[in-house]
Amino acid sequence: MERLQKLLSAAGICSRRQAEELLRAGRVAVNGAPASLGDCADRRLDCITLDGRPVVFPAELLYIMLHKPRGVVTTLSDEKGRPSVVGLVADCPGRVYPVGRLDMDSEGLLLLTSDGAFAQRVAHPSHMLEKEYWVTVSGALHGCEVRLSSITALEDGAPIVPAKVAAVEERDGRRVLSVTIRQGLNRQVRRMCALAGLRVERLVRVREGPLRLGDLPAGKWRRLTSQERESLL
Repeated sequence: MERLQKLLSAAGICSRRQAEELLRAGRVAVNGAPASLGDCADRRLDCITLDGRPVVFPAELLYIMLHKPRGVVTTLSDEKGRPSVVGLVADCPGRVYPVGRLDMDSEGLLLLTSDGAFAQRVAHPSHMLEKEYWVTVSGALHGCEVRLSSITALEDGAPIVPAKVAAVEERDGRRVLSVTIRQGLNRQVRRMCALAGLRVERLVRVREGPLRLGDLPAGKWRRLTSQERESLL
């Protein structure tokens, strides 16, 4: 619920101060009943009119962060019937689209938005937004940080900017590495690990640019704040 003067302003009709004058003059109604200064309404549920004409609100642009679980595809629909991120954001108040992707076996931070210009700018290769992954690996662990950070091309010859690699922890014959890349080529971190003689047991994206996954539970989403949106750009 929002105050009517704020809603009239959000609809681009007038300023909040001018909206107060419209309310005092009895020109605004909610669900057919005359409204007064200080009244509130829900733009999604209530019919707000000015001089008998419905007030139309511009489509709300949505910006959200999802904790994508393992086993879920990033595509909007899947011909194989596998679970998609669409099902995880079904309770979002509008349709959103993934910004970039995480493969089915990977998990972690995934951005989704209804703002095409925002998505294009964030995902564009020239933006070179850092993406940090925590990768649990096994295999040839000795010196693996140096090997990974020294890779400058993938197995098909595609050049890459060297990654930043640091050990996080080690136990039970496995090591968790922090791997930070800038390009995000298809399955880049997994392909790098294969070149370094490592088997990927788990891969979680924990950061994209200044945004961190934090304690957002797997399968859940939240809206980005305006400060977070601005920091991405």
